[in-house]
Amino acid sequence: MNETHASSQKAEPFSAANAVAAGVDFAELQIGPHGLFWNEYRPEDGACRIWQWRDDKAHCLTPQGFSARSRVYEYGGGAFCLTDDGIVFVNEADQQVYRQSLTGEPEALTSGECRYGDVRFANGQVLAVEENRDQHRLVAIDVENGTRHLLAEGADFYASPTLSPNGQRLAWIEWSRPEQPWTATRLMVADRHSDGRYTQPRCVAGHDLEESLQQPRFDDSGRLSCLTDRDGFWQPWVESAQGLRPLPSAAADHGPAPWQLGSCTWLPLAEDTYLASWTEDGFGRLGLGGKDFTGDYSRFRSLALDQQFIYCIAASPISSAAVITIDRSTGQVNVLAGGGAPLPAGQISIPQTLRYPSGAGEAHGFFYPEMTGLAKPPLVVFIHGGPTSACYPMLDPRIQYWTQRGFAVADLNYRGSSGYGREYRQALHLSWGEVDVEDACAVVSHLAERGLIDGDQAFIRGGSAGGYTTLCALAFHKVFRAGASLYGVSDPVALARATHKFEGDYLDWLIGDPVADAERYAARTPLLHADNISVPVIFFQGELDAVVVPQQTRDMVEALEENGIAVEAHYYADERHGFRKAGNQAHALEQEWLFYRRVLGLQS
Repeated sequence: MNETHASSQKAEPFSAANAVAAGVDFAELQIGPHGLFWNEYRPEDGACRIWQWRDDKAHCLTPQGFSARSRVYEYGGGAFCLTDDGIVFVNEADQQVYRQSLTGEPEALTSGECRYGDVRFANGQVLAVEENRDQHRLVAIDVENGTRHLLAEGADFYASPTLSPNGQRLAWIEWSRPEQPWTATRLMVADRHSDGRYTQPRCVAGHDLEESLQQPRFDDSGRLSCLTDRDGFWQPWVESAQGLRPLPSAAADHGPAPWQLGSCTWLPLAEDTYLASWTEDGFGRLGLGGKDFTGDYSRFRSLALDQQFIYCIAASPISSAAVITIDRSTGQVNVLAGGGAPLPAGQISIPQTLRYPSGAGEAHGFFYPEMTGLAKPPLVVFIHGGPTSACYPMLDPRIQYWTQRGFAVADLNYRGSSGYGREYRQALHLSWGEVDVEDACAVVSHLAERGLIDGDQAFIRGGSAGGYTTLCALAFHKVFRAGASLYGVSDPVALARATHKFEGDYLDWLIGDPVADAERYAARTPLLHADNISVPVIFFQGELDAVVVPQQTRDMVEALEENGIAVEAHYYADERHGFRKAGNQAHALEQEWLFYRRVLGLQS
């Protein structure tokens, strides 16, 4: 980097605040007799509010003081559903279920210490996952009076309760420790007696195969189907006399790793047809009955449809998340909300598919060229969290913030990420801290050899599990000039002792048994190898984080300071795991940029 680049930064109007303000997002799109509804997150206050589309305009239903967000399993999801005369939602502050008419105020249906998520309305009741400390179960809550009915208990985790159209069959997904929802789950069914009670549940799939099942659905005729990865990808299968049978589909993942509840990336229709989104080379596609509706978009979520339209949340490389409708006959797209861009199209860095050799395999991701004209710019490697998650080739204002400042970005789907099939996803088994780190380092040499970056000016950043990969890369390799850990893991053993139930056994799968494999843990613990880190590191941590507790960051900062390494740490008193307040997000983004500039010897 040179001073010409530095002067260009001073004139650049696209600030951290601009980038954060553009981060409006949507979730849980639903269609019903009273129209189209969605959950909308706005960074200015961090709240999630339910909106209704009517009279060709969006109307907010959530009053001040409420936010529709579940925290079941800490990652939440499924925070609202439609009822006969309004909505039901989980209020973020107290995690209780509220009902609300389309013209009235919210009224509490539940009270107490339990948390709720994955809410679904059926026959006058709200089906939900209920969490009471470390106990989970399925319940039904009467909308009229809040009476609670137990539906299922005994498994460690539950998801996706759904009732057949005639109300006689209840299906759900469950799994037991030490499995995760993306390693092995069970599809369960119970039949309803005439008195309203359900029969003993029976396992339809997952009882004798190591497969991950998700998103069970009943079609209009009452047939049960779901996504299963038993053939290598999450693909749609439907029940038959011989068990589940596959529906015709692309050999691709039709759903993401189910970190959150309430996902909807496919919907079965009649006679083996369905609406679905799937992933090809990291790019999303959308189809219905053999017809392609992808258009210019690259990611699709929260699918819904009626006789005339497909509804979904979509995004593209040049437009942010949007609520859109697609005419089923003509393919015409109409944007109802969102979909803007914080920059003119010609100034947006467009993702290029990355597929490069790493170790004994290959890795995936997306490369974003810098936008200031540098021949060989510095590189920022983005490491997503999870680690069994994914990044997507859609407009991310945070990435554009870097490319506007002369940094190229490599957004990685390292081995272990979802979206590339079960085998690729399983690559992290007992190998976390190795294959992901290998992929992060390999992308630097790959891009440098192609002349796209300056390989001596590479930085690495990541949040949560991505922070762990970042710290491992800095401790065990000499590739990066500096790094940023956002609420990242520095001590896996300590994490296993302090983290929540949902991820209580995840470390055993990623690294091994903490006792039997103590040497492996020691070899992959950044905190124990802090003296190997010789470059500056910046940290960002929420004080309310229950997933990666703040002590993880404090211990790592102290160890680096004792070794004389340049360290900077920022703590946010009002943030949990992942920052939601606009001011905090903008502060973290700008401080990280300023930190890298100082490392490069440029003026602050």
